[in-house]
Amino acid sequence: MNTEARAPVLLCRDVAKAYRQGNQTVRVLEDLDCEIRPGELVAIVGSSGSGKSTLLNLMGGLDNPDRGEVRVGGEPLKPMGESQRARWRNRHLGFVYQFHHLLGEFSALENVAIPNLIAGKSHAEANAVAMRLLARVGLGERTGHRPAALSGGERQRVAIARALATSPACVLMDEPTGNLDPATAETVLALLLELNRDLGISFVVVTHDLAIAARMDRTLELKDGCLRPRELAVV
Repeated sequence: MNTEARAPVLLCRDVAKAYRQGNQTVRVLEDLDCEIRPGELVAIVGSSGSGKSTLLNLMGGLDNPDRGEVRVGGEPLKPMGESQRARWRNRHLGFVYQFHHLLGEFSALENVAIPNLIAGKSHAEANAVAMRLLARVGLGERTGHRPAALSGGERQRVAIARALATSPACVLMDEPTGNLDPATAETVLALLLELNRDLGISFVVVTHDLAIAARMDRTLELKDGCLRPRELAVV
């Protein structure tokens, strides 16, 4: 796939973000630029407190930058109202976190169906997509199980299926393997690589694990409020 000739699925330009702590202003991001191309695997690394989660929230339209713009699917997020932004986010982005954030009272199937129900799809259509995705992530026999009856790796695979439900162009992941043992983390990583290869979805993975980052197409380090390329050896 020639990603260079296609418009980025996610773009940050001159992004700045600061927070107030008492009488002080703490600048987290400053003049930050970033482009995520179609079908690209990008890792974001950085020390604790460097602003990685803040950046992911801005990329996902969960917060606004103080300056600069974030574009998803070619459209700037900041001018959108909350409901419009939520619809746009649901259509173009998926989210996976370190802790799965599944709804405990619902089955795996119901959890994965929710994004399409929010998007206005019928129950039959949303369930059909959920069934297909759960089978794709190796949980076709576990669709009726609630999160409490699933292992940590299974819950994370349900979360990945949910993130893919609306066929987003890009999935944002915050430490997706950070709460898993090494063997389960490797299984989840292999699944991400397979989904990227087969479906062409971009993944932005915030991780502290440099071995995982080394298997992405690019690694960017967040330091002093800016993103810079970082070269890593493939393991």
